[in-house]
Amino acid sequence: MLRLTNPVQPYAWGSTTAIPRLLGHEPDGGPQAELWIGAHPSLPSTADGKGLDELIAASPGEFLGSGERLGYLLKVLAAAAPLSLQAHPDAATAARRFAEEEAAGVPLDAPHRLYKDTSHKPELLFALEPFAAMAGFRSPAAARELLAGLDLPALPPDAQDLLDALLAALAGEDALREATRLLLTAPAEAVAPLVEAVATACAGSDDPSAQCVVELAASYPGDAGVLVSVLLNQVRLAPGEALFLPAGNVHAYLEGTGVELMASSDNVLRGGLTPKHVDVPELLAVLDFRELPPPLCAPEVVSDDELVFSPVPDFALTVLTVRAERVWADPLPRAVIVLEGAVELSSGAGTLELAQGQSAFVTAAEHPLTISGSGRLAAASPGTPSA
Repeated sequence: MLRLTNPVQPYAWGSTTAIPRLLGHEPDGGPQAELWIGAHPSLPSTADGKGLDELIAASPGEFLGSGERLGYLLKVLAAAAPLSLQAHPDAATAARRFAEEEAAGVPLDAPHRLYKDTSHKPELLFALEPFAAMAGFRSPAAARELLAGLDLPALPPDAQDLLDALLAALAGEDALREATRLLLTAPAEAVAPLVEAVATACAGSDDPSAQCVVELAASYPGDAGVLVSVLLNQVRLAPGEALFLPAGNVHAYLEGTGVELMASSDNVLRGGLTPKHVDVPELLAVLDFRELPPPLCAPEVVSDDELVFSPVPDFALTVLTVRAERVWADPLPRAVIVLEGAVELSSGAGTLELAQGQSAFVTAAEHPLTISGSGRLAAASPGTPSA
């Protein structure tokens, strides 16, 4: 078993306190957005000064049991402000477009590089505290009702034309696709005054979608993503609840702290609500424009103390409250982080004690694994293969 040291991404939207609190560190005043636990080559965890990706490559059979690379990436995500409006590609698109960008000579670290690897990026978010997000398209009729019911002032001609076209699109064929395309490709001189007017008219409303518009407009004035939010489901997770985002699901995390588990990929296509590179045509090409319910993910309840979320074969997230000794027999490569208390991991190869915020990688060879102590942990592993 390897005790891990994990890098933190200091994205501007990150909380200044949540990850330091988990790790038992003093905040340094800067944002700490994502704690990465895994072997993604762009930012791997380390053990004894070596990258986890290097260690796995040197002995994949021992570490993984089968395969050549760790297929998941575990994170702690702490958002104090909204993330970008985004989606992730499916596996076929990722492989094809990565090869095209490689052939075109686009550097991997170029700001406009879209595909950093060949993998898709389905992701699961397990809430550690109340967590707000918007995810997936809702009824176009509901979006139209909200917009049509606002008391808007007289708008500049370009903005009024955009509003009229938007309302017509939401009442027409392929409404969600056309409305999204319309908003994300409209000129700034039409979008900005409409965002301002809609946000002002939404102030004081108890409609969650209207409240979201007001909050987003405060962070991203004039951004078309503010208006796209009206088309999306508002999701509010209580601690212990989870959502799952498959390929093509448009989403943005808004606020909260959670454990995030995904396929080991950094492919993100953005359409707004960000200072980072935006590529609207690429985003529109991958989006799933179906009307869907909020993408909540129910766990398999193994026991009162153990929940397993496994929506795709790429990964499974186990959340275990440790009160009595528990044995995991399946020889799977597991990344473990202690969320509360302290636990002890034991196998035939040795024992490792972990306090809150500490983490470990347990190789496939180090099973059965016995877990004891008093606390709560989250563990990532490969999921159940499709039948």
